[in-house]
Amino acid sequence: MRVITAKEIENTVCDLFKKAAIKLPPDVYKSMKKARREEENLRASSVLCKLCDNACVAEKSGVPICQDTGLAFVFAEIGQDVHIEGDFEKAVNRGVKRAYVGGKLRLSVADPLTRKNTGTNTPAIIYTSLVKGDKLKITAMPKGFGSENMSALKMFNPTASTEDIKAFVTDTVLKAGANPCPPIIVGVGIGGSFDYCAYLAKKALIRPVGKYNKTHKVLEAELLEQINQTGIGPQGFGGKTTCLWVAVESAPTHIAGLPVAVNISCHATRHADAVL
Repeated sequence: MRVITAKEIENTVCDLFKKAAIKLPPDVYKSMKKARREEENLRASSVLCKLCDNACVAEKSGVPICQDTGLAFVFAEIGQDVHIEGDFEKAVNRGVKRAYVGGKLRLSVADPLTRKNTGTNTPAIIYTSLVKGDKLKITAMPKGFGSENMSALKMFNPTASTEDIKAFVTDTVLKAGANPCPPIIVGVGIGGSFDYCAYLAKKALIRPVGKYNKTHKVLEAELLEQINQTGIGPQGFGGKTTCLWVAVESAPTHIAGLPVAVNISCHATRHADAVL
């Protein structure tokens, strides 16, 4: 049994959110540079160039990539041979508070009805899973709501086809237009339940760009091509680069249903992880 203290978790979460706010993941940045080289529309290419420059300036100067430093999502893979000394959830939220308040990141979390700001960007949305081993992997994901607001979920009839699902995903992107600050990354969750397919779509967003789901490789490629044929383009200015990547995750579901969720993320798809 390996002991990990709440203080270690707090410090790690704090460091990860500070890092994620200012440094675009290498896979996302590389995909944007590749899109810039391949984009044939001059206006779209110019926009992609500016987005790449923005990412470089943010990292060098230590300022956020985007003014919306997001709602804090935390994915934790907890080894079964790990004992956490202290309160895990409190440690995570203390780490988020330190990152946002001490790091001077925008505080964007408020009560849903009164709209009163919590003043700490907490509570975070925390997803935990038990895995083998004596390690604890923490992934921090600050998610802006310009893109989150464009996400959608649909309870399909179980007789729906793959083409029906593809049409729903593409239609969701078309309705979003320029609002989620394309080029976007799209997470798709298929199966499970009403709530679980939404979780799968969110989790899909932290999978590295270019890493296919072996089960859904063809579907991911087809969706990416279909979305990029919409012509929305970077920031809505046209071109062939509306989407950088589509990641699909699935789970078995009930015989009477077929839930599908689409979680859209902007060009600044930010996340950082560490293993304790």
